Amino acid sequence: MLINLAIGLPTVLLCLVLQAAFTFWSVRYYYRQSNRETAVAGPFVQIRSLLAVMVVLVLGNFLQIMIWGSLFIVLGEFSELYEAVYHSAVNFSSLGYGDVVMTKRWKLLGPLEAANGVLMFGLTGAALMAILQQMVRTLTERAGEK
Repeated sequence: MLINLAIGLPTVLLCLVLQAAFTFWSVRYYYRQSNRETAVAGPFVQIRSLLAVMVVLVLGNFLQIMIWGSLFIVLGEFSELYEAVYHSAVNFSSLGYGDVVMTKRWKLLGPLEAANGVLMFGLTGAALMAILQQMVRTLTERAGEK
């Protein structure tokens, strides 16, 4: 059990650092874009920036899934990248199909990855919510100026 934690917790920490970087970049990007775009365009231009942010945040989550999948290959749980990434995505999203199961030695990494995924999806959702709030605030201020 301790070996699972010794390997899993640094992986969780790496994922947190990556998602925080993706999130901070995304929020800063959106705020910069919304300040530029508000003067010349309406909500559809801001939606384009929101979509760009959403793609970046989803890519951040997918990168973490790839990290976990690669870890499973390094640990010898899977020999095929597709199968390892599939299993990782099921864990990370806490979907839990159970059609692919790891060996007893590394089985506790699954719930650890699921907890990691729930936290990272929560961070992604919080970032998108902050951006949506900024979008509404900007559009409301702009409508008040007219």
